[in-house]
Order: sequence, then C-alpha cells, then structure tokens
Amino acid sequence: MRRFLPLIHKTLAALILCVAASNARAQIINIENSRIHSDTTGWTGSLGTTFTFTKNVQEIINLDATMHLQYKTAKDLYLLLGNYNLLRGNAQTLSNNMFYHLRYNRKLNEVLRWEAFTQWQQNTVTNIDLRALFGTGPRFKLHESPKLRLYAASLVMFEHERERSPEVIHDDWRGDFYASFTWQPSEPLTITSTTFYQPLVNRLNDFRVLNQLTLNVKATRHFTITTNWSYLYDAQPAAGTPRINYSVSNGFVYKFK
Repeated sequence: MRRFLPLIHKTLAALILCVAASNARAQIINIENSRIHSDTTGWTGSLGTTFTFTKNVQEIINLDATMHLQYKTAKDLYLLLGNYNLLRGNAQTLSNNMFYHLRYNRKLNEVLRWEAFTQWQQNTVTNIDLRALFGTGPRFKLHESPKLRLYAASLVMFEHERERSPEVIHDDWRGDFYASFTWQPSEPLTITSTTFYQPLVNRLNDFRVLNQLTLNVKATRHFTITTNWSYLYDAQPAAGTPRINYSVSNGFVYKFK
C-alpha cells in the first residue's frame, strides 16, 4: 500500500488543480441565486470560503472567498457581491481573479421591478485585465408560490473590456436578457437555475450564453452545503481563450441574520 501513496497523492493534486482551474475559467455572476428572499427588512448577508493546500512533489494552494451583503426596505433592494480566487501550483500563479457587483432594485408594482447595476471583473485565465459593466432595465415576476419562483429580465448594458495580451480595448453596448427559476421541492433543498443571453446590440453574432445551476442543502440554521454547475459559451472570446468554459464546484456558505 505504501508504494502506491506517492501515486495517490499525485493524482489527488492533479484533480484539485484541474477542478480549481476549471472553476476559475467559468466565472459566472448568478444574481438570482444571490438574492436573499425574505419579508424581513434591513441587513442580511453571507460569507463563504474554500481553502485547499496539497504538498507532495509540488505545492498547490487554492483560495476562494465570497462576500454577499443585502439591504432591503419596503420597495428598495441593495445588493453587493464580491469574490476572490487564487490558484498557485509549482511556485507559479495559475489563476488570480476577482469581481465586485453592486445592484439596485426598485419595486414598482407586484409584477415589475426596475434594476440598475455595475460590475468590475478581472480574470487572468480568460485574458481579461478589466471588464466594467453598467446596466439598467426591467425585471418581471412571472410566478411566485411557496415552492416555485419564476423571473425574467430585459436589460441593456455598456461594457468596457480590456484584454491582457495582446492589449485590446472594447467599448460596446450589449443586451442582457435572462430567465430564472427557484424550486424548493423540500424544506432543506433549493434548486436555482439562471440562463443569460448577452448579444452585442450592433452585431448579433457576437454573443454569450451563460447558465448556472445551483443545489443548496441547508445543513443547519446558518450553514448551507452548495453544489454549482456553470457553463459559458462566448462566440467571440478574448484572444487565446476557448469559446466554451464550464465547471462543477462544491462548498459551504455561512449565513447570518
């Protein structure tokens, strides 16, 4: 058994490296999954982190930290999200990316909300030195029941993107259309799926399709176990990056209120 231990350690290290790198590639901001649905006004939020360290023939370090703050009044909702991911292997930085997202939501009636948002993102793996978004538009509540919620939105956004190598700058207007559902078949289990379609306004063959499916299992009052599937298709990706990125990840979230 001992003679197989080095091979097992190498295999585990490779798996950790591949999964972490895949997760860094398919960074999708799922706003619907980040909303805390509650009748309670005031501050709510959550913090989550994952840290992995492996040491055998080389050292592999993976750090992923998330932040979620939400402030709600009778008609207003303020949402602040943040994420940082670091992956180092063989004394090299393989991934170092982050994003911040700020969104405001105004309730106009029982069906219609108006949203405005800004987002800042960096991702060295996908060659994005900076992606800044500014958008606004209506969001519709299509259905709401104790076990199922359906939403759709039709927004427009301005995108400033700077690619790392070679350095290329894009300033474009994009549509931001999405549909989302949240299904709670039982008390501890919640399933959320959101699909985005983001075409350039003046060139429809340049578009992105994004999907994220999340399974949350509530373990205790404050801790939730999560599994995430993310998929991204970019018809015109940054130089040197593939059109398709996807990932599967597992973790936990601590919620306070």
